[in-house]
This record gives sequence, C-alpha cells and structure tokens, in this order.
Amino acid sequence: MRPRILLITALAFVLGACAAREEKPVAAKPDSLTVDQVLFTPVAAESLSTVIRPGDSKVTLVNVWATWCEPCREEFPGLVKLARTYEHDGLRVVFVSADFTEALPEARTFLARQGVDWPTWYKTGGDQAFIDALDSKWTGALPGTFVYDAQGKLRDSWEGKADYAKLEATVRPLLSLPDTTSKESRS
Repeated sequence: MRPRILLITALAFVLGACAAREEKPVAAKPDSLTVDQVLFTPVAAESLSTVIRPGDSKVTLVNVWATWCEPCREEFPGLVKLARTYEHDGLRVVFVSADFTEALPEARTFLARQGVDWPTWYKTGGDQAFIDALDSKWTGALPGTFVYDAQGKLRDSWEGKADYAKLEATVRPLLSLPDTTSKESRS
C-alpha cells in the first residue's frame, strides 16, 4: 500500500511540474488570433527609435524577449494584461523578439497564443548596436524592459522577469504625469 501512495504522489508531482511549465495564454480580443494575423516586422538598431517613439502615448514600455527565454515566457501574460488594462490611459507596449531567424515561426505562434493583436517586431542585425540603441548600460540579458515617458525619455529599465505588480507600479505614476508636449512636437 505504501509504495502505491509514493508512486501516486510522485506521479502527481511530475504532472504538476509539467503543468506549471505550460504557457498560460491571455485571451485575445475580440477572438483568438491566427498566426497569419500577427503583425511581426523586422527592426534594425538604426530604425529602433522610430518604433519606440511615443507617438500619442503617455508611456511606452519596450520589452525585449525570446521564445527560448523561460523568464520571458513567464512574464509575458502580465505584460499583455498590462497593455490591455492601461491602453486607454496612454500606455503602449512594444514587444521586440530577440529570437534567432529559425525560431521566428515559433515566436509568431507564441504571440498569437498570447493574443497580441498589435504590431510587434523582431531584432535584426548586430547585438551590440541593438543594445546601444536601447540603453548602453543594458548588458543584453533577457528579458530586458525599458520604460519611456511621453517625451521619449528613458524613465526606467531593468533586466530579468518582472511580476505584474512591478510593471503596474512602474507605469501608473508615469501615466498620471501631465503631458507637457503637444502631439505635433512628438511627431
């Protein structure tokens, strides 16, 4: 009897561990996305500033991630939730995949499963130029997150996974700042 209980306990542990590694997709709005609907465009270091330009946003959060990066995959649902929660308050979330070319189909599938229905990018070109284009202090570790205010000034950045509470605590104060520039001067 005792070996059976141990076997059942061990099996439950293994199955639980496997289930914990499953992707937890965030529901797309309004319907589930197909891979073909994901807007996934290359961006080189020299074009990165135009991608992350604030535009009409009060805050732009840039997240550099990759499908092979487990912490990136773990924090992704929180980033999508943040984008959905604060998009009407002026938050724009920009995802940039650092996946290798052969993994881009998997990255596109991941974005579809997560319900990312806004334009996203993938890095092309050299790593160091890309790192320097975002922040020369960044080591290139993933995930890398960069938060810009309405004027395009880098207000915060970090390496590694952040939970939803940290993401929200970072963007909420910036969303409540008065916008001191006109739309024309940011264009």
